[in-house]
Amino acid sequence: MDLGLKDRVYVVTGATRGLGNATARELVADGAKVVVSGRDEKSVAEAAAELGPNAVGVAVDNADPEAAARLIAAARENFGRFNGVLVSVGGPPAGFVADNTDEQWQTAFESVFLGAVRLARAAAAEMEAGGVIGFVLSGSVYEPIPGLTISNGLRPGLAGFAKSLSDELGPRGIRVVGVLPGRIDTDRVRQLDALSADPEATRAASESRIPLRRYGAPEEFGRVAAFLLSPAASYLTGVMIPVDGGARHGF
Repeated sequence: MDLGLKDRVYVVTGATRGLGNATARELVADGAKVVVSGRDEKSVAEAAAELGPNAVGVAVDNADPEAAARLIAAARENFGRFNGVLVSVGGPPAGFVADNTDEQWQTAFESVFLGAVRLARAAAAEMEAGGVIGFVLSGSVYEPIPGLTISNGLRPGLAGFAKSLSDELGPRGIRVVGVLPGRIDTDRVRQLDALSADPEATRAASESRIPLRRYGAPEEFGRVAAFLLSPAASYLTGVMIPVDGGARHGF
């Protein structure tokens, strides 16, 4: 199946590792060009080099008010166009209600929520029909995850923003989609498992609750995200797509 990605240009944030990186890899493999970002300059340079000549890196924090303009400018300056963005950031700190400080909430809000809103607004202003804005969210959009209180608070609100944005941009032919990872085998999920007294038992217990009985591979997430960003998904907008091995209990 031809996804129609050849020579299209995407910005992918949080792409030095994890889900953002997996998506960038799939986009490039199918002919797209990408601007990848992250906070650490060395990691960004290494990620771009591994992706090859159809990738450039920009070291920037999503919480920086200037991040959106810099990333979109990099897409245009290096590749001559800008077709879409996938907003991905590292997960906020784990913890229960009593564990998380005001500072942690504020920092997470600036990066996870407000940074995503700014980037989406800037992208919408720069896009023409056929453009797409994607958000990497979480299964917490539909069901709170124990021990991830900040994520439970912020991700559903961002999904609501994405849905509102899809209604507003639809008449212009611009799509908005969300991707909801479950237990994907990334550094972030391994770190969360490691917070328990017995990480292997925790993973086994998590896998037992997933109908496919395993964690997902990053490339499995990346392929779904790449499809949603591609012209092949041209009639999908305003949707939240779970990539979770069937773990979500609802329809």
